[in-house]
Amino acid sequence: MHKATWRDLRKLRGIANYQFGSHLGNVFFKGKVEITRSSSTGKIRLIFRDGKLISTLRARDGFLALTPDGAKVILTSMKKPPNLVVVRGDVVEFIRAGRNVFAKHVVSADSAIRPEDEAIVVDEKRELLAVGRAHLAGFEMTQFKRGVAVKTRRGVGTDAIDLSDQS
Repeated sequence: MHKATWRDLRKLRGIANYQFGSHLGNVFFKGKVEITRSSSTGKIRLIFRDGKLISTLRARDGFLALTPDGAKVILTSMKKPPNLVVVRGDVVEFIRAGRNVFAKHVVSADSAIRPEDEAIVVDEKRELLAVGRAHLAGFEMTQFKRGVAVKTRRGVGTDAIDLSDQS
């Protein structure tokens, strides 16, 4: 793990601002930011804030893939966080355990969500349940009664991998 340079931070803030909305990059990459680079390409792969893994930089498209810790940063720092999907209370435990979010369980969703966007899944009390990738647009999540709305990457109830002590 290496401390992020000002160039790294500028790049990461630009990606976050584009992906989630302006000014999120400044909030998201505040404090002690460290990165891990790919040994073969030298590109940024893992991003840590204050010792916690907050996101990875996807090699496929260059966007950020959030971890639950990264989603918590967004939820606590913004009044109206982007890419939010709210689900019914009766499916909370399943989603917290890492199961996918189905459209019939979605109460509301950010209308700006597009398929393949990062999604932050919360319950009706706005408690974080999971992070994942949207399979439907935000308005479709509330209208459809069938199909996967969000493919969950990690629920908050699943055992997280601690990468903070790896060099």
